[in-house]
Amino acid sequence: MQANGAGQGQNQELPCLSAQNGDTADMTHANGLLSSVNNNSNNVMNNGVPGTASSSSELGVAIKKKKRLSPSEEDVIRLIGQHLNGLGLNQTVDLLMQESGCRLEHPAATKFRNHVMEGEWDKAENDLNELKSLVHSPHAIVRMKFLLLQQKYLEYLEDGKVLEALQVLRCELTPLKYNTDRIHILSGYLMCSHADDLRVKAEWEGKGNASRSKLLDKLQTYLPPSVMLPPRRLQTLLRQAVELQRDRCLYHNTKLDNHLDSVSLLIDHVCSRCQFFPCFRKQFPCFTQQILTEHCNEVWFSKFSNDGTKLATGSKDTTVIIWQIDQDTHQLKVWKTLEGHAYGVSYLAWSPDDTYLIACGPDDCSELWLWNVQTGELRTKMSQSHEDSLTSVAWNPDGKRFVTGGQRGQFYQCDLDGNLLDSWEGVRVQCLWCLADGKTVLASDTHQRIRGYNFEDLTDRNIVQEDHPIMSFTISRNGRLALLNVATQGVHLWDLQDRVLVRKYQGVTQGFYTIHSCFGGHNEDFIASGSEDHKVYIWHKRSELPIAELTGHTRTVNCVSWNPQIPSMMASASDDGTVRIWGPAPYVDNQEFEGATERTENTLESDLTEISGLNNTPSTRERLQRALLALGKLQIRKQL
Repeated sequence: MQANGAGQGQNQELPCLSAQNGDTADMTHANGLLSSVNNNSNNVMNNGVPGTASSSSELGVAIKKKKRLSPSEEDVIRLIGQHLNGLGLNQTVDLLMQESGCRLEHPAATKFRNHVMEGEWDKAENDLNELKSLVHSPHAIVRMKFLLLQQKYLEYLEDGKVLEALQVLRCELTPLKYNTDRIHILSGYLMCSHADDLRVKAEWEGKGNASRSKLLDKLQTYLPPSVMLPPRRLQTLLRQAVELQRDRCLYHNTKLDNHLDSVSLLIDHVCSRCQFFPCFRKQFPCFTQQILTEHCNEVWFSKFSNDGTKLATGSKDTTVIIWQIDQDTHQLKVWKTLEGHAYGVSYLAWSPDDTYLIACGPDDCSELWLWNVQTGELRTKMSQSHEDSLTSVAWNPDGKRFVTGGQRGQFYQCDLDGNLLDSWEGVRVQCLWCLADGKTVLASDTHQRIRGYNFEDLTDRNIVQEDHPIMSFTISRNGRLALLNVATQGVHLWDLQDRVLVRKYQGVTQGFYTIHSCFGGHNEDFIASGSEDHKVYIWHKRSELPIAELTGHTRTVNCVSWNPQIPSMMASASDDGTVRIWGPAPYVDNQEFEGATERTENTLESDLTEISGLNNTPSTRERLQRALLALGKLQIRKQL
């Protein structure tokens, strides 16, 4: 063979083989996993040219010059060999193992693998005796034997050899006295009428390479990697590296694809704003795409529907506007206007199926409105007492119940008709959330804490304790993290399972106004919040410093909502009476920009001057929106 001009000779000249596990270098070729060295060859290759064998002294010098591989280098060679073997390049693997002096796996493991894949169960069971001394746990051999016999039993059943299968069950599996519950389940498969029925009930692929490969993957977990490598180990390491790079990327906002074919392994993953701005621009909601000006007073709340097709906004002007989102252009237009909320609308909650929308008012509001979104009809107007303050609401996951409460000590659970199902006395509620278990309700109260209340067994427990008032909070989709807006402190992230403060985010201005923040992005890797300094702040979940500060509003930003189905869309509601829809930056070529800049500079000042002197009418608001968007386009290009 060709080996960098140095001939390969005796087995003792291969240090990796002789040094590993104290085994001899007498090895056999099996499926390309291991190749012995040809001791009888008298010819060597020198730079690809055949010639006579070197003298023993010359060969000794060559061997001494050969670099001894480090453990990490041996690991890399084994990983490459396993990957090549999986591609069917067996001869290449043989040459790699010969030249490196390494072995892919222990000879006993190679025999064991072959016997399992060929379905020679008695031989595979005998191989376990050879592997026993190499296994760390004494119970591992029993578990491995159980898995082997289970496969043997199922294959007998599929072949219709019921008596043989029964013999395995009674005389081989049962005496192991291991996993008796599983043995009872296996015995039930004797009643299967045909092979398809067996495969369905056992959730098994059937006799063949597929089920045997899965069996090998399970068996390998009991063997040290020095004996047999974990399955597809190189692909696993590469996938982990890709995931780690994406996880550390502050701007990545696309759906995670764990398939290695979707990325290049030749370069690192980067979504940096400065280095790869075109990629960032296509994904991230950092630019005003639309300004909604239909409200005629402060906008206190905004929330996208769960299916991402609608946006609901609530205002001091006593109306709720439901906006329809065009799924192609991502433009919003008024779909329905819900009126009659005398105190204004400070909180909104969509039902899990988006059929209903509940609207709450500010502190002095004792009423709650439950609207049918599709028909625009008011289903329930609820008020338990004129002394109530129903300022917050949360839906139970079943969509048939909701909880509501306020700072005057009301805390109710009701049905869709507003009928009182349960109540909790003396809890001054600031914000509410129902967990996925359908039993636990989280409530922030005036004691600067979040407690969990179980309406079934009437128990409660402390979960989060802050040093300042919790103005609002929201929960991540998986129920693990809580995002709090804390008075005078800003935005805090808590781990509800471990009950620890994870991170305090910097930049936002938070006094005693109620500001609502949110999770967002494809994988909820981002956090967004309004601020009293008129900005919208965006952080990566793992970074305390903001990665974006969005300007445009002229007064406090009360609420930010991230579209759960369109990760590049976000809405912010402000005391300036507008709702801004944020999205990726539009593409503007140089010629278009120069023309837009010239038109903007020449007309914007005169337009704004003229508009400021007009009455507040729909046509006036439309002209104002056009002028503001023209200015925004100019600002976008300057940032680029």
